Amino acid sequence: MGELVLAAKMTHVPTLLMSEQEGPLKGKRQPAIDGHREIARRAKELGATTVVICDTHWVLNAGYHINANSHFEGLFTSNEFPQFIQNLPYKYEGNPELGDAIAKIATDKGVYTLAHHLDSLEVEYGTLVPMRFMSREHEMKVVSIGAWCTSHSHEESRVLGEAIREAIEAGDEKVLLVASGSLSHKIWANKDYAANNGTFTISSEFNRQVDLHVLEMWKNGDHATFLKMMTEYAEYCSGEGSMHDTAMLYGALGWDKYDAKCEVVTEYFPSSGTGQTNVIFPVQ
Repeated sequence: MGELVLAAKMTHVPTLLMSEQEGPLKGKRQPAIDGHREIARRAKELGATTVVICDTHWVLNAGYHINANSHFEGLFTSNEFPQFIQNLPYKYEGNPELGDAIAKIATDKGVYTLAHHLDSLEVEYGTLVPMRFMSREHEMKVVSIGAWCTSHSHEESRVLGEAIREAIEAGDEKVLLVASGSLSHKIWANKDYAANNGTFTISSEFNRQVDLHVLEMWKNGDHATFLKMMTEYAEYCSGEGSMHDTAMLYGALGWDKYDAKCEVVTEYFPSSGTGQTNVIFPVQ
């Protein structure tokens, strides 16, 4: 029987990559990189063989979609930030059986989901950035799920999360589940970015305060209360991908029955106006 052994909410900001390049950002995101590597170490200790990443940089306009290819290899340049991420090499093995199983179970539960096996289907940087650093500690097979959902409800994403858990437990893999996305996500307006030292600041004090309150709720295990406010939090604080990655995560963990105390492995930090962190969600 398969097992979900660990879950995490993880940052994927491009400055993690820039932190290892010569220039003014060198070393500035080391705590976030260390957080990625620590999560991978924990997953390795628990025997994880596959990572499922709910990627808020893969935009979906209809249905849910899973990249269930058997192999991922190429050079990635971000069409959003080509000055930040360009010619990033990647090479990972996939887990088509798990991807297909998630899609079938989700569809059977009433949430239409397709699994794709296409070499030309590009992997987004919400998957590639975490894998860049986690793979240094532990090689895992990868399944990427689109989580920038434009016409979907959190209830549907909850059901998809349930399907992830059911598919894992019906198989024979131990799995790390990652919600790849920020907390608040109001990027600085273009004209205001430079004047506000945008790379290292938050665009809204209100967003920062709510982000910090959410982290306290997670650390205290008060997930039931968080879920009552998640949809409004995503709306008013511009949650990345409307926080569908987080809804999928909670769906897999038991939704409002989940009450484990989370562990922040990278202290909260602002980036380009947004709120970022790495948080471990222990599996019950």
